[in-house]
Amino acid sequence: MKGKSSSFPAYFRVLASVFSKDLTGEWHSRELLGAMLVFALLVILIFNFSLSLNPQTATAVTAGVLWVTFAFAGTLGLNRSMAAEKDRGSLDGLFLAPVDRSAIYFGKMLANLVFMLVTEAIILPVYSVLYNQNLFRPGLLLVILLGSLGYSAVGILLATMTAQARTREMLLPVLLFPVILPLLVAAVKASGGFLESLPLADIQTWLNLLIVYDLIFIAVAFMVFESIIEE
Repeated sequence: MKGKSSSFPAYFRVLASVFSKDLTGEWHSRELLGAMLVFALLVILIFNFSLSLNPQTATAVTAGVLWVTFAFAGTLGLNRSMAAEKDRGSLDGLFLAPVDRSAIYFGKMLANLVFMLVTEAIILPVYSVLYNQNLFRPGLLLVILLGSLGYSAVGILLATMTAQARTREMLLPVLLFPVILPLLVAAVKASGGFLESLPLADIQTWLNLLIVYDLIFIAVAFMVFESIIEE
């Protein structure tokens, strides 16, 4: 039987409960953020020691290195987030609760978005020091926010689909990366444009693609999440 909240206040209470549950659980365990940070820092350090770059070349590759780091760290976070729910036996409880299932989706998505943003907030200054790049530019930060939102929106949807699979750690990246490829391309292009101080008109197409991608997949997830749970 489909669970539906009777009003917007009830809907947002459920959303906030799922969101706060994930944040509180991570605050006590620090497993998810710790894994994402260690992995992301290792990737940054490997790139730093393997690439001998002059300042001009460093600027050209920064966008790609950043988004490779964010994408792989984000995938690790998605896997561990849903795996933890499954291992604790709370995933089935969430799905059986008499609430609108999309509220569960949005609560999980926003929590994962926070985890990604926290990881990125630590990675950016580390990268700035190692590569001598100023990454704290409003345009670049906007791209990171839009890219992370889209990544979390798609990632939680697919992580839910694969949560019950025995090979979820392998299956999620196989499903996820082809779907988020347009997002990553747009994010890299827009990030590179801001880092190279290109005119906004040259970057606007990629920004528009990020915004449209986010809106489409959030809307799709809202419509199909309950069907995915019932399969």
